[in-house]
Amino acid sequence: MDRLGRWFGRSKNPPAEEPSTTENPEVEVAAPLASGVGENHQEPPREASPPAVPNEAAPATNASGGLRGIWEATRRLALTPVDPFFEKMAEGLNRTRQNLVGQVVDLFRSHGKIDEELWEDLEAILLTADVGVGATDRILEALRGSVHEKKLREPSELLDELREVMGRILGADNPQAGALKVEKGRVNVVLLVGVNGTGKTTTTAKLAHHYQKQGFKVLLAAADTFRAAAIDQLQVWADRLGVDLVRHREGSDPAAVVYDAIAAAQARGVDLVLVDTAGRLHSKANLMEELKKIRRVSGKDLPDAPHEVLLVLDATTGQNALEQARVFHQATELTGLVLCKLDGTARGGIIVAIAQEFQIPVKYIGVGEGLEDLQPFIPQQFLEALFEQPSEVGEESRGGQKEPAGKASEGSGS
Repeated sequence: MDRLGRWFGRSKNPPAEEPSTTENPEVEVAAPLASGVGENHQEPPREASPPAVPNEAAPATNASGGLRGIWEATRRLALTPVDPFFEKMAEGLNRTRQNLVGQVVDLFRSHGKIDEELWEDLEAILLTADVGVGATDRILEALRGSVHEKKLREPSELLDELREVMGRILGADNPQAGALKVEKGRVNVVLLVGVNGTGKTTTTAKLAHHYQKQGFKVLLAAADTFRAAAIDQLQVWADRLGVDLVRHREGSDPAAVVYDAIAAAQARGVDLVLVDTAGRLHSKANLMEELKKIRRVSGKDLPDAPHEVLLVLDATTGQNALEQARVFHQATELTGLVLCKLDGTARGGIIVAIAQEFQIPVKYIGVGEGLEDLQPFIPQQFLEALFEQPSEVGEESRGGQKEPAGKASEGSGS
């Protein structure tokens, strides 16, 4: 059944009727009547079939259908590899899905036609889901255009159009835009910036782990010198990951830490320097000036450094993330975004708002606290998880053990 059929409870192409089966299914084949045998003739009872044995070959029936076809289809499905991160992302997006796609689907179901009232209600849903004014205007304009050009009549036909427009906003047509510009054989410097509490230190460690697996030699720089706890936390991560850490005493100049980290990387043949900066309010001009200084210092011995400046955002902050992105972009010329805690919020629509407002690619998303729960952002994969039918996401994995997605804690995440 196609996506619209799953969401709206019907299929454009109903599947062919399948034969019924039991625990020990048997295929009855009508034997030709022997000459002179009447209708009341009864065949002698056949012996019961032995129980099925695990891993036994498929029952011998018509290879083009019947039990063999069902068995082969089930076997192929069972052997299909599953992406654990996709499953976790799909489950983590439950609240955003309910708040955005679920409400849109309910709206399309309740309207018998595409009219002005539908457009107004759709606008309200998008704004409430933190999609933002700019992105909402673009989406509505594109959908109106599709209705006119494709002669759409049913509201349900707009669901795939909505997904398509969101894909264009998120850069689905240029997936390489989300890749970090890091290369082996040179020292790559990546700054992580953001306000307090967004998860910069943990994100730094997760990125280190991610690139370690790709064969990069990684070094961490503890440029958050305002909090001794931050330096100690990064030291714990460095010890756990088995990477070097450059650190100074609490209260030292963060730019000096970065300068020493780059020098150490050049001396030790390091490929990637990840700089964990102090959390700072985007409204504090003096702290933003300090970030500019860090950027200047990092480029002294490495003309192209920093190669990436990533703003780490907490998805639960909603529209406040837009203002953070605006101010940090002015101060440090952001090259990408890391959106954390998507698993703990219904406000995941903010990812669309930021992409529309600044055209800054989202490079990583986080949906949990584990090292593997931060992964590169792939727009098509994200949309697939967001628009997936609710009953298909997480039902078996929960097994009745976890709370419903709507009760997820706002505080969970990376």
